Amino acid sequence: MPKNPNGGSSTPPDLTTSVTDGDTAGPAETSMAGSGRRSTGSSAGGAEARTTDTLAGGADGEAAPHSNGHAGSAGRNVSARKKQFVIAPRNPPEGLQTLGFQPLAFDALEQALRNSSDIDVVDKVGPRSVLSALANGSGSAQGVLVARMTEQKAAALHQQGQGRLLVERDQHLALMDPSLRLPAMVTGVTPTNGGGPVLNAVISVVGKDGAPQANAEVSLFGSMLPASGVTDANGQVTLSLFGETPDTVRGLYVKPKADHWSFYQSDPDISNDQPNVVALRALSDWPALSGFPRQRCYGWGQKAMRLDQLPGNYRGQGVKIAIIDSGAATSHDNLHGIRAGFDVLNKQTSPDSWDHDTLGHGTHCAGVIAAADIASGIRGFAPDAEVHACKLFPGGQVSQLIDALEYCIDKQIDVVNLSLGGAEVSEALEQQIIRAKRAGVACVVAAGNSGGAVQYPASSPNVLAVAAIGKLDEFPADSYHAQTLDSNVDAYGYFTAKFSCFGPQVAVCAPGVAITSCVPPNNFAAWDGTSMATPHVTGLAALTLAHHPDFQAAQYSTRGPERVERLFQIIRASAHRVSQADQSHIGFGLPDVLVAVGLQTQPGQQPPQPVAPQSAGVMAPMVAGLIVGNPVVYDPLGLDMARAQMLYNPHWQALHVGQFPLPKPYNPIMW
Repeated sequence: MPKNPNGGSSTPPDLTTSVTDGDTAGPAETSMAGSGRRSTGSSAGGAEARTTDTLAGGADGEAAPHSNGHAGSAGRNVSARKKQFVIAPRNPPEGLQTLGFQPLAFDALEQALRNSSDIDVVDKVGPRSVLSALANGSGSAQGVLVARMTEQKAAALHQQGQGRLLVERDQHLALMDPSLRLPAMVTGVTPTNGGGPVLNAVISVVGKDGAPQANAEVSLFGSMLPASGVTDANGQVTLSLFGETPDTVRGLYVKPKADHWSFYQSDPDISNDQPNVVALRALSDWPALSGFPRQRCYGWGQKAMRLDQLPGNYRGQGVKIAIIDSGAATSHDNLHGIRAGFDVLNKQTSPDSWDHDTLGHGTHCAGVIAAADIASGIRGFAPDAEVHACKLFPGGQVSQLIDALEYCIDKQIDVVNLSLGGAEVSEALEQQIIRAKRAGVACVVAAGNSGGAVQYPASSPNVLAVAAIGKLDEFPADSYHAQTLDSNVDAYGYFTAKFSCFGPQVAVCAPGVAITSCVPPNNFAAWDGTSMATPHVTGLAALTLAHHPDFQAAQYSTRGPERVERLFQIIRASAHRVSQADQSHIGFGLPDVLVAVGLQTQPGQQPPQPVAPQSAGVMAPMVAGLIVGNPVVYDPLGLDMARAQMLYNPHWQALHVGQFPLPKPYNPIMW
């Protein structure tokens, strides 16, 4: 056994004894209220320490009353609660095995955790079959434990692991919808009850022919905190702005439930005395959606990627797609073909309730990817692909995403759509992503909507990160979609969305502004977000796997990481540059369907038609200078390949430090 350079024994501590007895990181004498057990463990470094943890209520893990004063008979003291953690064996980096890095006896650790009176093991995520157990990658196939404990206990457990154990907060994940941006000068100041002005405004939302629009989200912005609400059955909502007058109102935002365009008015003329009526435009009133949804159409994003020019027999046959999101409403006429899924949130009680989508987000993504090719509604990229809907929202956490990816490994899914992200990097999740990749599962991930650095897991080097773009003349000027417009508009109307995250991790961009797709129960809505851009690339990836000649040949027909990397390579190579933004915002550019499936090569690609100033409506003055004063010749091969090589060179980030905000560093316990 090699000698420990820090002194003491080189033998790792016995985690099973330490954890079972509730010890902290060093040799400890622990008294556990209600258990009456006392034990002594040994320290990895040989240093002596003594610690006593007194836990009120035994296994509840609450701090003793004196830690926060005395509540007496008036109530209960506030103390730290148990939190949920992900616990997994850590795969050592290359070369550490020779330094005495020993593998962890994870089964023994699991038993020790289950026997501990102050740790509650709530779930275990592991291989579902022999097949998925053989899909062994980083982190092995021993599984992941989900346990509730105090932060102090988690810190002790992490320290006892000596680098062999991951102990992370089981962070909550978020769907990649852009949050509503407050108008400039709005602050978070809370008005006091000092008898100041109060603006009470009744907002009445109506649709085509004056029909009231129920369940529309309405927000009114003043100079302080905004007021928000949802319209009732009569299409009305009353909003109160404290400390405001009609002259200080800065914005009015309306997001309909379905079938209409959103609405945004800056500096609106709001009345205190009578209802303020907002008349929404129907989606079908827009020229590009004329006759919709009675007549089938392609979304503007699908046409921008030339899906409408694809031969009719290219439909994604034989490819399996998973959409890890909020479920998919199979009640929708365009989504009857989705017949498989897994409700990760309710796997113990109702694992088959994946087809109930209370948010509509997963249904919207599913429509872009695989809406049926019928006479009405929209057509997806791969209508004949086998789609699995994994329900992770509302409330999904990292441990549940790991479980959903385990489902994908077991079902031999080819492409996974992840329109989601977290606040922190998760090494446990990264190990599962690597394991999925080694099993031939390609993860396509939304870059994020904060307008800052690419979020995780899109920042992982083992996924394909997708940013969002928009296009002029594809939405009304008075819709909220217009607020996503930035200055990077090219001669053809393409622009990078304000909300879209950026950085060297962005592989490609895709349409993510005013994307019309399915929502429950059988309706349509136009939404924004990298969440909406990602399904475009997921659908394209499915078509590529199903129809590109490379994946019919022996070299890439076998599932594995090489197949995934080849898929990502083809998608990047199919892209052409769009917008005036640099490549940290668009990656290699907008992928092209005909190139990605192998029907055309880049030199034969036909450019889209430029947006003429006279046909760009009220948006034209904003970009007329770019179009007229700076005549740019469209070049489908205009991507600067030398610069792209720098972007994807592992040394690029170090050379350009400070130019792009970087993801937060890894924090194993995340507090």
